[in-house]
Amino acid sequence: RYERRMEGWVDASHDDAFTLTTRLRDDDGGVEVVALATPSPNYEIREARCRVEGAVDPAVAGDFPSLAGTRMVGGFTRRVAEIAGARAGAQLAVDAAIELARLARQVTRLPPERARLAAGGDPRECWQLDMTGWVDIPGSCFTYSEAGRALFDSRPVTTPMTADLYAPPTGKPRVFNRTKVARLERNGSRLSLFHSMFDEVHSFQIWYAVDLTTGTIVDAGSITPRLPYLGICSDPQRNITALLGQTV
Repeated sequence: RYERRMEGWVDASHDDAFTLTTRLRDDDGGVEVVALATPSPNYEIREARCRVEGAVDPAVAGDFPSLAGTRMVGGFTRRVAEIAGARAGAQLAVDAAIELARLARQVTRLPPERARLAAGGDPRECWQLDMTGWVDIPGSCFTYSEAGRALFDSRPVTTPMTADLYAPPTGKPRVFNRTKVARLERNGSRLSLFHSMFDEVHSFQIWYAVDLTTGTIVDAGSITPRLPYLGICSDPQRNITALLGQTV
């Protein structure tokens, strides 16, 4: 059995930047990565630090402050890998930094008068705020495609998005909070894989089972009771069963 847990959150610490924190742990060790970074469109790190524990080599954290000036866009993973090196536990630090970049795409800074359009919970208004609030959202997935947008006219759609995700009050802690758990369990010739993610906008539980004698997926499913746009995001989730019979 193996389990890895991630906890991450966003503090609205500055008028023009957020403090992003991720903690990633497994049975052997853990890392905490913290960055002060600007929101979309730049995603630029102003300050960064890393703390390690357990079997993770302390030297992994030594060069993290040199991430200042780095943007969390294409090439970011490679840059963090160079800093962490080939030391023990380096991959945990790289993965924690990737989670930082993901957190950066959950909260933004729009003019407060625009963000207030989300206060009523109108999914169309929130969808439009998403498209303007994050430079990399348009076309990034089914929901933010023209096919996804068209579904607003044909079915009920709800959203958990709030105004604080678009323009949080400066100084507000933990504007956004995320927990992930990844677990593997081996039972005889079957390997079971579980993954969950919970935050203010998502609630995912996904599982697979692999027959180790054939290397094929024999079970796959998901439960997604909370999604950014329930009624649109729901459609792709059903495709998980298409993995049945696939070779890992």
